Amino acid sequence: MDAEQQEATARARELQRSWYGEPLGALFRRLIEDLGLNQARLAAVLGLSAPMLSQLMSGQRAKIGNPAVVQRVQLLQDLSSQVADGSVSASEAAERMEEIKKNQGGAVLTTTTQARGAGVGAPTVKRVVREIQSLLRSVSSAGEIIEAADALAPTHPELAEFLRVYGAGRTADAVTHYESHQG
Repeated sequence: MDAEQQEATARARELQRSWYGEPLGALFRRLIEDLGLNQARLAAVLGLSAPMLSQLMSGQRAKIGNPAVVQRVQLLQDLSSQVADGSVSASEAAERMEEIKKNQGGAVLTTTTQARGAGVGAPTVKRVVREIQSLLRSVSSAGEIIEAADALAPTHPELAEFLRVYGAGRTADAVTHYESHQG
């Protein structure tokens, strides 16, 4: 790789860090390890071609262009942390990855009427919270969300708290926050 290519790769990885919180190579390797996948299986779950996944991992390409793929990455990150903390078993993770693979993106929040129309009960609090987290994390990295929260804190403390809890916090803390602000 010549100096120009190395510089382009370094730039792409820095952009990935600002957009996704870390270079995609590190993120995807962690998902592969935590979820017991190989690159081909990860590409299939995300809805990417194997060459596209490879280009993203190596820094030859900086951005994931499809918002649905970004959403699937975030869902896999959540799943990965649940597997790591033992709240989801390997077999449950395999089932959930099949659900994630089918996720087409689109509307991030499912309304109760849409859910009932699809023959599904009302979304659970945890699901709604995860969808809010996914939406926030699809538009900014955790660092950017914290920075925005810090900027808003002096004049809009409740909004700053919302950004911190949902944009960069743990799902359990966000569920507690959500429940404390209902009805």
